[in-house]
Amino acid sequence: MRLRRGILLAVLSLLLAHAAHAQRAPVHQSFDLRVPWAPEPVVVAGKVSLVYELHLTNEAQETLTLQRIEVIDEQQHVLAALAGGELTAAIGRADRAKGDDRVRMAPGITAVAYLSVPLAASSSVHLRHRIVYAGEAGQDSIVEAGNVTPSHRAALQLGPPLRGGPWVAIYDARWERGHRRVLYTTDGSVKLPGRFAIDWILLGPHGGFAKGKGETPQQWFGDGAEVIAVADATVASTGEGIAEPATLAEGAAHKVPLENAAGNYVALDLGDGRYAFYEHLKPGSIRVKTGQHVQRGDVIGQLGFTGESTGPHLHFHVSDANAPLAAEGLPYALKSFRTLGAYASIEDFAQGKPWTPARPPSTGEGFPAPLSVVDFGHSP
Repeated sequence: MRLRRGILLAVLSLLLAHAAHAQRAPVHQSFDLRVPWAPEPVVVAGKVSLVYELHLTNEAQETLTLQRIEVIDEQQHVLAALAGGELTAAIGRADRAKGDDRVRMAPGITAVAYLSVPLAASSSVHLRHRIVYAGEAGQDSIVEAGNVTPSHRAALQLGPPLRGGPWVAIYDARWERGHRRVLYTTDGSVKLPGRFAIDWILLGPHGGFAKGKGETPQQWFGDGAEVIAVADATVASTGEGIAEPATLAEGAAHKVPLENAAGNYVALDLGDGRYAFYEHLKPGSIRVKTGQHVQRGDVIGQLGFTGESTGPHLHFHVSDANAPLAAEGLPYALKSFRTLGAYASIEDFAQGKPWTPARPPSTGEGFPAPLSVVDFGHSP
């Protein structure tokens, strides 16, 4: 009797152990994570970083709330982490959701996390993304995906696109409608041509960008300034025929079709799949033709107020295709400019206030910092 009871207990123990072993970890539908562009390092103010986007699509049948994004390397080192207000500020959505609504994602919604990941200068890493999120029941879950290997081809070194100064570099990755966050899907795939775009605006000796109220293009200090080739290159394409509004108010009153957003422009083929774009040029000012060879410092046109523009400036960016919109923006470095100072905020610039001088001004190369004020000297 005791033997049978012992055998029965042993069998039950084996069955229970098997049942426990057969239990599986919970599986959840969650996010599709993608990095559509292999980032290339960029040096801004002497620091190396990767600037790129993580696309997140909620493929679950419930609303998911983002709690945290971590960028990790193959040794599980956390290179960057976003949570709370930093996470909310880094998220963009096509439906223009505001505040905390940005991180609450209904089924089928896609969000874009605009990331800047610091790197050691010699790093060669494979990146992965760890997402912490909560479902409708409130329980936190984790998914890891979105693998990407950064490109480490030689950095692109360019001459200045303009002469003299002081010029202010208008851009900031945090601006919701700045170039860094404006996606285009004109050829069946999403692209970000302005990832590293800068709008260059000429300043007066003591700040301000125009004489008087700046109501006409001619009142702006930079109107008509010569724009120059940043490298020995071949003219890849030009776009002309866009008229310039007589006043800024007239320009603001008319919506510009997407095909005319760049205004009059020139694209230079820099080689190695890289193209430099000069946009919003003055009507009739373009001096080059497609197929023409230019040398660094050659004049190619004049700064103007055409296309989608709020005032006379030079929009300059580098991308991977001969297309103003259907291309990925690429990093680059500018050689030998003097940093004279910087604006504390875009509001100070817009109000015509003086910038804060650098003490002393510095000479260097790289990608100018946001709202920095620089002098390019004279081209060779």
